[in-house]
Amino acid sequence: MKFDLQQTMEILERTPKVLSEMLKGLSDAWTTQHEGPGSWSPYDVIGHLIHGEKTDWIPRMDIMMNHGTAIPFVPFDRFAQFKESEGKTLDLLLEEFTRLRQDNLRILKNTQLDQVALGRKGTHPALGEVTLQQLLATWAAHDLGHIVQIARVMAKQYREEVGPWKAYLSVLE
Repeated sequence: MKFDLQQTMEILERTPKVLSEMLKGLSDAWTTQHEGPGSWSPYDVIGHLIHGEKTDWIPRMDIMMNHGTAIPFVPFDRFAQFKESEGKTLDLLLEEFTRLRQDNLRILKNTQLDQVALGRKGTHPALGEVTLQQLLATWAAHDLGHIVQIARVMAKQYREEVGPWKAYLSVLE
């Protein structure tokens, strides 16, 4: 599939609703478990998405639009959610994510991006030169990856409980 801003927005707009429907009101048994040491629970993933809304996508777009490659992106702290989410309920995190995403989508829509703007470049601290189009495509793919991750982590809570049906459930592998 070729990049299309409208199609990208379709995913970005739906992600908070999908995650809220999937997680809101569930017991901690579903939302705080993970796949093992070093892995993330659904609660952790929502905190990570919030941190991204605050420090990644739109701030990096602003750098590209205003400074190009002259100012490299601030490295993204992939583990900031562990401190930032402390003491918050999952429902509160889902509401915060929804609000931040709505704000960021409003900024994105008001930026009036054309092909020239989508070709603007920035400097990623690990990847080097990247384009705005790549950043926006990554934002949507990142959302989808974390939706899959949350579903997988939750499904694995019943890994043993499904008995022999495990053979038919690739999500449990």
